[in-house]
Amino acid sequence: MCICQECIYQSRFCDTNRSGRSLTVLISSDCCVSSVCGQPPLNPRIVGGQPAPEGAWPWQVSIHRGRGHICGGSLINNLWVLSAAHCFQSDNTVFIGRQSQENANANEVRRTIVEVINHESYDDSTNDNDIALLKMASTVTFTNYIRPVCLAASGSTFHAGTDSWVTGWGDINFGISLPSPQNLMEVEVPVVGNRKCNCNYAEIILITDNMICAGLEAGGKGSCQGDSGGPMVSKQNSRWIQSGVVSFGKRGCTPPNSPTVYARVSRYQSWINSKITENQPGFMTFTSSGTDSDLSAGFTSPTRTFINE
Repeated sequence: MCICQECIYQSRFCDTNRSGRSLTVLISSDCCVSSVCGQPPLNPRIVGGQPAPEGAWPWQVSIHRGRGHICGGSLINNLWVLSAAHCFQSDNTVFIGRQSQENANANEVRRTIVEVINHESYDDSTNDNDIALLKMASTVTFTNYIRPVCLAASGSTFHAGTDSWVTGWGDINFGISLPSPQNLMEVEVPVVGNRKCNCNYAEIILITDNMICAGLEAGGKGSCQGDSGGPMVSKQNSRWIQSGVVSFGKRGCTPPNSPTVYARVSRYQSWINSKITENQPGFMTFTSSGTDSDLSAGFTSPTRTFINE
């Protein structure tokens, strides 16, 4: 999609289940969500910008159309997956608990998606409320390789500079696919305050309170095509808490001064709980320490013009 002569990537290859045909989920296969969320048994260490250790991010989901990966997602309890609304505009297959997109994955189990719920206020011209829920036909069993992530509760604070991690199977640079064997990748990025992020995007698009940004000023690290819908997480004590859902970024994949933009999960606790009435996801309040430098920075807010795709 191009806005004001600048292009914004989104993996617009998926589609809501409007045709009535079922979607499929492959997952590696029972307990109270809040007691296990955000605690991967096989994640003793993390290194950014390289393949993730197997089982390090057991909530990571891979969404496919046909035979190819096009979006990510996160497991939030034993029946539901969180992703981005723009990923669901055609039929898709979903994989949960996989490591490689090419090699055999011993921990996979198949499930069918019976319902896709895009946020009712999702706006594809502004990318606001870019969030969706996927319901599986039957529950899955939690293992070392399949566990839910904790979700940021309403009132959570993610100050500028908050250490965050993004995972996915997206391109490693603009137009450059993840090389064989296409293992799950991980990268560390700091949160960028919304005031600064608004200036970074200037006349391209408005960064709303429903969004959160992350990336390096120098660029070079972050999300790219194929990562949309996937989780951005931060660690608090012993738990990983999802702060964002990958939504969009500038063409070129993380050029300088161009942080990736995510749906801000903490803004959607009420919405998610209104859709998931049983075994609700584990919401945790994330609290940043100190003062948010973004609030005292001298950023100006330019006038913006929106042009539909």
